[in-house]
Amino acid sequence: MALLNSVIRWPLDEEVRDRIVAETRGNPLALLELPRGLSHVELAGGFGLPASGMLAGHIEESFRQRGARLPTDSQRLLLVAAAEPVGEPVLVWNAARELGIGLEAAAPASAAGLCDFGARVRFRHPLVRSAVYRGASPGDRRSVHRALAAATDPVTDPDRRAWHRAHAAAGPDEDVAGALERSAAGAQARGGLAAAAAFLRAAAGLTPDPARRAARALAAAQAQYRAGAFDAALEMLVTAEAGPLDELQRAQVDLVRAQVSFALSRGSEAPLLLLKAAKRLEPVDVSLARETYLDAVFAALFADRLGPMRQVAAAAKLAPAAPPPGGPADRFLDGMVAMILEDYADAAPALRGALEAFRDEGLASDTEFQWIVIAAQASNMLWDFAGWRELCARQVQLTRDAGALVTLPIALIPLIVGHVLAGELVQATSLLEELKAVTEATGSPHPLYCDALVSAWQGRESESSTLIEAGLDEAVGRGEGLNASIVEWASAVLWNGLGRYQEALDAATHAGDDPQIGHRAVVIVSTWGLIELVEAAARCGEAGLAADALRRLSERTRPSGTDWALGIEARSRALLSDGEAADHLYREAIERLRRGGPAGYLARTHLVYGEWLRRERRRLDAREHLRIAYELCSEMGFEAFAARAARELRAAGEKVPKRSFETSAELTPQEAQIARLAGEGLSNPDIGSRLFISPRTVQYHLHKVFTKLDITSRRDLGAALAGAGRIEGTDTWQPHPRIAR
Repeated sequence: MALLNSVIRWPLDEEVRDRIVAETRGNPLALLELPRGLSHVELAGGFGLPASGMLAGHIEESFRQRGARLPTDSQRLLLVAAAEPVGEPVLVWNAARELGIGLEAAAPASAAGLCDFGARVRFRHPLVRSAVYRGASPGDRRSVHRALAAATDPVTDPDRRAWHRAHAAAGPDEDVAGALERSAAGAQARGGLAAAAAFLRAAAGLTPDPARRAARALAAAQAQYRAGAFDAALEMLVTAEAGPLDELQRAQVDLVRAQVSFALSRGSEAPLLLLKAAKRLEPVDVSLARETYLDAVFAALFADRLGPMRQVAAAAKLAPAAPPPGGPADRFLDGMVAMILEDYADAAPALRGALEAFRDEGLASDTEFQWIVIAAQASNMLWDFAGWRELCARQVQLTRDAGALVTLPIALIPLIVGHVLAGELVQATSLLEELKAVTEATGSPHPLYCDALVSAWQGRESESSTLIEAGLDEAVGRGEGLNASIVEWASAVLWNGLGRYQEALDAATHAGDDPQIGHRAVVIVSTWGLIELVEAAARCGEAGLAADALRRLSERTRPSGTDWALGIEARSRALLSDGEAADHLYREAIERLRRGGPAGYLARTHLVYGEWLRRERRRLDAREHLRIAYELCSEMGFEAFAARAARELRAAGEKVPKRSFETSAELTPQEAQIARLAGEGLSNPDIGSRLFISPRTVQYHLHKVFTKLDITSRRDLGAALAGAGRIEGTDTWQPHPRIAR
C-alpha cells in the first residue's frame, strides 16, 4: 500500500486502493506501472473506469481473446465485475441476477484464469479488467451499469448508484444529472476533487436544459481547475459559454480562466487577468471580488519585478469595502497591499493583525484551506520561522487531503525552502521528488529553481551552475520574477559557500532590491538576497555597497522584532564592524538564531564568526566556532560551507578529518539514507517500504554506496559511514547539541 501511495499522490477511494493492491498481488513493478496508464483526472478518485485510460497492448489483447472464448453468460458476468470498481461480491451477484446471469457463469471465468469470485471479486491482472470493459459494446456497458445501479443501495451508497446511472444513460436525462450533481460532494469525500469534478462534468453532459447545463459546466470547470485538470477545465468553460449565463457567471468564467493561467505560469499575464475578473465581479459580488483581488496580488508577487506588482496593488487598494463582518481574505488583502505600497514598518502591523486573526478564528477547514497559503506567506514576511514552517506543513497536508493538485506545488515549494534553510536537505530532496510527480501529473512546468536552490546550498558548483543557468532562463522567459530572484539568491549562496565573493556579489546584487522598481520588502527572497549581498560585499571590500545593503535589510528586520530577523541583522552588522562591537554582534546573532532562526543560518554565523576570530588572532576561540560550523554544515550537507570551515580550521592549526563530500566518493542524500537503514539491519524490502521504492532500487543504490565507500558488505557500513561523516543522513534531522542546548 505504501508503494502505491508513493505513485498516486492524490485521494483515492480506500476500497479501490485495496482492489488495486489485490489485483497486482502487491507486485512492486505492477504497482508502479499501473497508475501511469491513468491520469489523476481519469482515475477520478476511484470512480474512473478502465475505458478511460488503460493502455492497450498485446497483453491486454490476449486477455480479451481468452474472454471471448467463454460462454456468453460468463462474458457478461466478467463485464459486470469490470464495471464495478470495488469488487464487492454481493453487488456483483445482485447485478448479475438483474441480468439473468446464474452462479454457474463464474466457473468458466475462474477456470480460464481471468477472475476469482470469492470473498472479493478479483481479476487475475488489472489488464483483464481493462480488456473486458474496453472490448464490450456501448450497449452492453449501459446494460451492465443499469443493472449495477439497480443493485446499489440508494441510501447507503447514493454516489456509486448515481455514477452507474450516468453510465447507463443513452442521452440527456435531468433526473440522472441532478443525482450526479447532488452526489458530487460525497464523491469528493471519498475520492477527492478529481472525483467531484468527474461527477459534475458527467452531470453537465446529461443536462437537457441549456441554462442549467451551462451552470453545471461552470461548476465542473471550477472543480477541474482545483483538481489540476487544466485542459478539461478550459473545455468545460467553452461548454458553459455556449449557454445562457448571467453577469456573475460570466465573471466567474473569467476568474477560472485567470486561475488556470496562473496555475500554468507564474508570469505577468495572470495577475492582470485576475485583476480584470475582480473588477468584473465588483458590481455583482463584492466578497468574491475582494477574494479575487487578493488572488491577483498573490499572483503579482510571483511575477515580482517582471510583472505589474505595484499596479495590481494600487488597483486592489481601491476595491470596494468588505461587507461586515469581513473575513480572512479582507484582512489579508489590506495587509498585503500595504506591504507592497508602504514602508515595511508602517505595513507590518496590519499584516500581523490579519495573521493573528487567522490563527485565532478557528476557521472551518475549507476556509482555512483557501487562505492558509496567504497566511504562510504573511508569516514568512514577518520573520516568524517556526510559524511559517508550521503553516507550510499544515498547508501541504490540507492540500494533499483535498487532492487539490493545482495548489500542491505552491504548497510544497515554501516547505522545501524551509527545509533547506533548516539544513534538512534529505527532506527537501524528498519533497522535490513529490513536486516533480505532481507537476508531471497536472502538466504544469516543474520549477527548476527549486532544484537549483537545493543544489546551491549543497555547494555543488558544476550541478548548481547548470541548474541556475537553466532556471534563470526559464524564469525570465516566462516572466516569473520571483523565481528569477530565487535562482539569483541561490547563485549568491553557492558562490559565498565556495568563497568566490565577487561572483556572489554579482548574483546577490540582482537578487536584492532593484532600484528601478523600488520597495520589494513584500518579496522575502529579495531580503534574503540582501543577506548574501552584505556578506559578499564585506568580503570584497565594498564597504559602501555593504552598508547600503545593511540599511535596506535593517528596515525589514528591526520592525519585525523576531529572533530570526534580529539575529540576521546582528550577523550582517557584525560583518561590517570591528573589535568589541563585532564580537558582541556575532554572539547576539548566534544566540538569537539559536532561539528562533533557521539552523542553516546559525551554522553559517558560527562560520563567519570563526573566520573573524582567526583574523583577530584568537585561534582557540576561532577553532571552537569553526569546529561547530564544520560539524553543523557537514551534518546538514552544506558541502561548500563545510569545506570553507575545514580550510579555516586547518589554517588555525587543527587537523580536520575528510568528510565524504571532500572526496570523489560522494553519497547522495538518498544513498546516505539507504546506507544508514541498511547499517541498522533493515532488509532491502523493509528499506523499500520505508522509502517508497522497490527492493531492486535499494540494491542498486547499495551497490553504489559500497563502491563509493570502498566496502564489500553491510557489516562495514557503520564504521564507513561514521568515518565518512554521513551517519546523519536521516529522515528527521536532529539538532546539533550546540543548537539544542
